[in-house]
Amino acid sequence: MASVANRRSLMVLYSDSISPIGHAVRIVLAEKDVNVEINFIDDDNRPEELNELNPYNSILTLIDRDLVLYDAHIIMEYLDERFPHPPLMPVDPVNRASNRQLRYRVMRDLYSVVAELDSDNEIAAANAKKVLRDNLTSIAPAFAQMPYFMSEEYSLVDCCMAPLMLRLNEYGIKLPMSGKPLQQYADRLFEREAFKTSLSGIESEYNDNAA
Repeated sequence: MASVANRRSLMVLYSDSISPIGHAVRIVLAEKDVNVEINFIDDDNRPEELNELNPYNSILTLIDRDLVLYDAHIIMEYLDERFPHPPLMPVDPVNRASNRQLRYRVMRDLYSVVAELDSDNEIAAANAKKVLRDNLTSIAPAFAQMPYFMSEEYSLVDCCMAPLMLRLNEYGIKLPMSGKPLQQYADRLFEREAFKTSLSGIESEYNDNAA
């Protein structure tokens, strides 16, 4: 594994062009302005070296010389520590733990149902859409109090939220009027230069549709 990674002098990210969690990692890279080679691939054009580097056969993989990472949250925290400016996690342990807990809830309550949205089972897909819409609507009031997710400062939680908010139209989800603070929050995320830089070609189309 290390021998393949060592041949790389530039940080490399393998990502597909539509996965929201892969997009979250690309947002972090853009926020940090990291000099990185991003390779968009899918299961039909997987390079052989990726099979050697990633034992789980997943696409999302970061290579930084002899280091290979393939869990999105480990990648994001590594990037925040490796490139400390601008910081995307709090400095003190209590707030760092709270940030991790919020990301855990985003993954458990929101990301966990995304895979079911394209299910061949229409009932399962409809239920997943309802769960995602209801969960988003329930947290909307919090965004009337603070500009970012439970915080005055932009963080890794927002990097995870932005890809989901971008894809709501594609998921066929329309927020009710009570979700207006959440939509305003999404607009703030979409206006960030790093967000625009992070977009793949198909995500740029999502962004045009969301405008």
